[in-house]
Amino acid sequence: MELAGNHMAVTKGTGARGFTLVELVVTIMLLAILSVVVLPKLVSSSSYSAWTLRQELIAELQKTQMLALNNPDRCYRLSISNSTYQLSHLTQDCTSVIRSNSAESLPRNTRILLQSNGADSFQIQFDALGRTNLACNGACLSVVADETLTIAIESEGYIHEG
Repeated sequence: MELAGNHMAVTKGTGARGFTLVELVVTIMLLAILSVVVLPKLVSSSSYSAWTLRQELIAELQKTQMLALNNPDRCYRLSISNSTYQLSHLTQDCTSVIRSNSAESLPRNTRILLQSNGADSFQIQFDALGRTNLACNGACLSVVADETLTIAIESEGYIHEG
């Protein structure tokens, strides 16, 4: 644009230059492809397993707790060993197993530990008010892989990432 006195005259061919829609779409697609290819190499499989296992275990604990809250005539127990975890339905006094779900395998090179004593085999029961039999308030469980993540269970039953 040239200024001619107080008037503006527009000259052709010197307009603002930008990216075309095709160029923007191609650039976004290339970035998406690179992120899909490169991102898995940056996140190791065992650290992903630790995060995933923690989320899976929190969901399983919350499920066990909800079953106990909704069925006060039964006892619900999550049994954790060094390679599996399993939900069991028991009689109200928690002595006889009525039914056990199939055991879920832990991913390779991962462990779940009780923080109070480091045990890798233990049982968690929930009462009719949603509280556990574990005497902990805060970080109770550790999920161990190449990193250690914690699961907190509060005294009144709230379960969350620690």
